[in-house]
Amino acid sequence: MNTLQTLDRGLSALEIIARRRDGISIADLSEELGIHRAVTYRVVATLEAHGLATRGGTGAIRLGAGVMALAGRFRPQLRAIAQPFLGKLAARTGATAFLSVAEGEDCVVILVEEPEAGVLRVGYRTGSRHPLSRGAAGIAILSGRPPRQDDPPAILQARADGYSVTRGQIQQGAMGVASPLRDMTGAAPRLEAAIGVVTIGDLDVAPAAEAVKAGATELSDLLLDGTRAVG
Repeated sequence: MNTLQTLDRGLSALEIIARRRDGISIADLSEELGIHRAVTYRVVATLEAHGLATRGGTGAIRLGAGVMALAGRFRPQLRAIAQPFLGKLAARTGATAFLSVAEGEDCVVILVEEPEAGVLRVGYRTGSRHPLSRGAAGIAILSGRPPRQDDPPAILQARADGYSVTRGQIQQGAMGVASPLRDMTGAAPRLEAAIGVVTIGDLDVAPAAEAVKAGATELSDLLLDGTRAVG
């Protein structure tokens, strides 16, 4: 595979910076990239010029605001790609299907598809926001992160099963099932997302979980193929 070395280094640097919540020094970034400090300075300066990285008073390098702008521009494309999948998922399960993403410590719904059949509707709408630690989508997203020693049982179970199940955590009487999308960006900013279904009352978990997991895998594969094609 032919790659442009300078671009490859810049993307690799973004990925490394994204993993360091407290920032990273030029020396440590040079070591992880395996390049001379002078080259690292030029890479970081280029990222800074595009708003993708920033250096504070201590010299620690962190992601810049431009990363969020890129992520925001990707969302309309993500919604367009995901809509048919959610439509099929809603029809297959008879429940409201959704796509949610992580924003800081929150889980935000960015797309909802309702089933044609059924009268009861769940108050889970585009723009709905709740803590990542609550609700099927948030727990599914957290289960897609690297394991931590303090992960609660719900995240451990979701990671083992490939999906999460919650009852009444976001809306009384509601039940949700969600599965995380695999990381399809390959570099920073890392997109953390999940698709799932939610309904009022009981939901047959086994077939719903199978449908949600299959949908998450298919959508992840499509998005991965798209990023490979662009790359």
